[in-house]
Amino acid sequence: MSAIPNLYEGVDNTSNPDAIQQQLQNNKDAVQHFEYSQSNGTAPATNGVKTEEPWALHDTPVENQRPLKVIVIGAGYSGIYLGIRIPERLRNVDLVIYEKNAGVGGTWYENQYPGAACDIPSHSYQFSFNPKHDWSALYAPSWEIRDYLTTTAKKYGANRFIKLEHKVAGATWHQDEGKWHVRVEQPDGSMMEDTADVVISARGNLNNKMWPDIPGLWDKFKGEVMHSAAWNQNYDFGNKRVGVIGSGSSAIQIIPKLQAKKGAHLNCFIRNRTWISPPLGQAMQDKYGIQEFEFSPDQIKKFEEDPESWMHFRMDIEADANNIHAVTIKNSEMQKGAKKAFAAGMKERLAKKPEYYDYLKPGFSPGCRRLTPGPGFLEALVEDNVSFVRDRIERLEEKGVVTEDGALHEIDVLVCATGFYASTAPPFPVKGLGGETLDNHWSERATNYLSLATDGFPNYMMMLGPNGAIGEGSLTMMIESTGDYITKAVRKIQKENIRSMVVKPDRVKDFLQYCDTYFQGTVYSEECRSWYKKNGRGVSAGIVTGLWPGSTLHCIEALRSPRWEDYEYAYRAEPNGAPVNQMAWLGNGWGAKQTVEKPDMEALSFYITPMFQEREIGVPVEGRPEENKQYQIRPWSY
Repeated sequence: MSAIPNLYEGVDNTSNPDAIQQQLQNNKDAVQHFEYSQSNGTAPATNGVKTEEPWALHDTPVENQRPLKVIVIGAGYSGIYLGIRIPERLRNVDLVIYEKNAGVGGTWYENQYPGAACDIPSHSYQFSFNPKHDWSALYAPSWEIRDYLTTTAKKYGANRFIKLEHKVAGATWHQDEGKWHVRVEQPDGSMMEDTADVVISARGNLNNKMWPDIPGLWDKFKGEVMHSAAWNQNYDFGNKRVGVIGSGSSAIQIIPKLQAKKGAHLNCFIRNRTWISPPLGQAMQDKYGIQEFEFSPDQIKKFEEDPESWMHFRMDIEADANNIHAVTIKNSEMQKGAKKAFAAGMKERLAKKPEYYDYLKPGFSPGCRRLTPGPGFLEALVEDNVSFVRDRIERLEEKGVVTEDGALHEIDVLVCATGFYASTAPPFPVKGLGGETLDNHWSERATNYLSLATDGFPNYMMMLGPNGAIGEGSLTMMIESTGDYITKAVRKIQKENIRSMVVKPDRVKDFLQYCDTYFQGTVYSEECRSWYKKNGRGVSAGIVTGLWPGSTLHCIEALRSPRWEDYEYAYRAEPNGAPVNQMAWLGNGWGAKQTVEKPDMEALSFYITPMFQEREIGVPVEGRPEENKQYQIRPWSY
């Protein structure tokens, strides 16, 4: 029977797309005169002379899934997430993900040095929807994370959109077209140009290698030189004199592995003082009886066979990480307790050479530099085949490193564990409005809005952009939250006929003011050299450009409901030249599911199906709806 009272069954033509299209055309022809608006002063004709084209309905259902092209740069955690969510949630989006390496994984593809591993619990470093039961260790090695990302990309179809060994060489915005023109170096070395409505940088923070600026590094020293992110897998460190520069997470992981090489002797050039923390998640390790950071076969089997126990363990890990945010706050009781615990732990592990504690102990609070648990690092540092060199490096000569005291430290190989340029423009030109480059735009500071956009660069979004990382808590949940926000932005551009969308400069200023004020009360503002600091160059400065101004939970909530009023918009021209109508997205009065040849019953009645009642509409608690646990855990938001 017809859904409309008194309408004969034969007139109900929802299953006849040809009849629908004819009816739509008839409607358009009949209602043209309704589209004139006195506010824009237009009329169909004056004295027989046509002055302006009348606005016409857009012949599309209200969903308005117009074709869009999106280019994503990078196929690490961020790029893979976008390669899953964009095709899942959007339609008519031509997606391509350009990855410069020969495999996916980003930093986990590039960092293959011995000891490379996650420095937070593995179970908090995975996609929420694709948990891995059988992580081999509490801190998974890089190869295992790389395999996880490879299998995830394949499992959810992201690899369909990934083009490996395609290196982006530049991107230029054309305002008149509303398009980005992107230059890409192909595997054979030739250059191609692609265009897109939206470009998303998913390059990550730890991507652009920072080499030390030391005289003689490239033209004097005759030995092997390698960066932690460009490791020579074929080099044999056995019986070699090894120099290691750095005291960050990479150096802390590399040194124990190289110290254990037979016949090797290490010169560790460590200038920066640092805290070495107990293992992050130590409480969980003790609670669950995890020995030597590795999971036993029985523990892995229980995770696989007991879903309740498995979920409880995952929630324990997340809750533990989210419960220590106070350690980042100056003079908090948790921060004071951490400092005492770190000092005691370092002294115990350095008992063989107790003076090393005085060499390493910083004048800043734990957390100002990224905390690294460093299993085995302090123990390796005090071994007889390791020399702790505190003097500044002056230059390199043919046979080795000369320090400022005049001593020559002869080495066969130099390992530069000197990190990356974080929170900086890509190493290729990105040109926005007026041809301004992102490098120039950020010459004084990596200005941004919520870590994911900056003024002057329309339709350009960033995953893990400046102020996008976290000192504690789940980084992958921040990646997911940012990816969801960006996916909503792409959908808004598509649905509302937007040509360009760019954040307002005043909102960027507001966000930076918020960041600077927030960080004044945290340990991150103290004097220390860290990639968290201004422009990610390790400068000891009060400006923090690497971290989100708050906790992981704070970030998740902040990105949950975009403030679209913080952006400026330009709209696509009307096809017939009429003045732009910003309500044109309403389409032709139809819903997409009403126009298919054989309408699906569930699609036409989705709002009463259990999946939508529970997930989107919500089933209230009888008598006292306010007691719904869902909204007690996470308040409703628009």
